[in-house]
Amino acid sequence: MTELHVVPQNQSSFADVAKELWSYLTDRGAAINYEFVDMSVEVPRETGANSERAVWKLNGTLRITTSDVPTAA
Repeated sequence: MTELHVVPQNQSSFADVAKELWSYLTDRGAAINYEFVDMSVEVPRETGANSERAVWKLNGTLRITTSDVPTAA
């Protein structure tokens, strides 16, 4: 298995790094696997510091694959 070492250059946010990583992996048959164990994510239902939150619970593997081949909708 090939190891991937990405060194972001002047990246200003996680979104920028993710975009660069996605571009690098596309067309290489790559997959990114994240494994979560009892992870909770609180998602605001609306804007504002005191807004109610929905709680998403993740326990398992999330696989993200890249492709530039269009899929049927």
